[in-house]
Amino acid sequence: MEELHLNVSLLRARIPNLTVAARSAGLRPATVSNLCTGKIPVGRAEVRTLAALASLAGCTMDELLIRGHPLGMLETGIKVLDLLAPLVKGGTIGLVARQNVGQLALLTELMHRFKTMDHATVFWKPAEHTKGIDELIHEAEAVCDTAAATYERILQYAKSRDVILGADRAMVLSGELFDLEAQLKSAGIRPVTTILVDVSGESVDEELPFGPLDTFLRFDAELTTRGLFPAIDPVASTSVMLEGGQLEPLHLSIQQQARKLMRRYRDLRPLVLFRGEEKLPESERVLFERGERLEAYLSQPFYVAEPFTRKKAEWIPVRDTLEDVRIILEGGADHVPVEDIHFAGRFMAKV
Repeated sequence: MEELHLNVSLLRARIPNLTVAARSAGLRPATVSNLCTGKIPVGRAEVRTLAALASLAGCTMDELLIRGHPLGMLETGIKVLDLLAPLVKGGTIGLVARQNVGQLALLTELMHRFKTMDHATVFWKPAEHTKGIDELIHEAEAVCDTAAATYERILQYAKSRDVILGADRAMVLSGELFDLEAQLKSAGIRPVTTILVDVSGESVDEELPFGPLDTFLRFDAELTTRGLFPAIDPVASTSVMLEGGQLEPLHLSIQQQARKLMRRYRDLRPLVLFRGEEKLPESERVLFERGERLEAYLSQPFYVAEPFTRKKAEWIPVRDTLEDVRIILEGGADHVPVEDIHFAGRFMAKV
């Protein structure tokens, strides 16, 4: 029972005022609140309390209770990630790309951002040295050459801070990463957020280049040719955070609409390039232009790239990202030039 947790997002989505509903069902609001925050373990809750919550939410006990550690979103301030493929705190994130498409740049940026949030950032350096590794080494708080050194450093940091581990696919193939995870679990260390890259770029066409992942980030080389960074595929990239009511209903709804729009925009883009936008029916033209704006909005300058881009980077809170994307989806940015949205932060001032 220690591994069971309430599906709090589901409760919030289905019971707008949980306190009032709990009281009307004969439950103590304080008890329900403590169950939701984890102050009272689910294993100590009375069965009638859980049954009443399931009844209020109109769900089964299997839907109400989540097995394993509850998922948490690791906010990055990077729009395309937080919107469409949220990173799972304590989970495994895989960056899939060919060489020189931006996977190491993204990992470097994530290391920079997490370091400013006082997360401990550890990079398990691969034997192969490739372009972008030096910048990554500079941003990581600790750089390790061996599994033993990585274990000792994580053990040191994890006593007081959340740990972000960057590693190469070579550590997955050798089995060293799984051995490390087993060691950390045996030592009682809180889950480490692991971000995997493939410096060789050879695994991009494989179905499971890293094995099971919590967040899958696929890069699109075509986006880089148009100066759209980070070059994350907005349709193929995904996260388990999008399943099972882990996110707020508004977030889920907006990301679903955004993904649907991007999918249609990508279908229309080759036709527009070949025949011209004027050949599209009016309804399709509107979708194409909104998709073009959303694609531009999801690009974003990085802190670590400021010396090269001369563009000031920004941290965009997820609530602001959701609001901006909602405006684009509803046509509130139809009059804003695409170039004003491209490679910027927020654009509310121009709406």
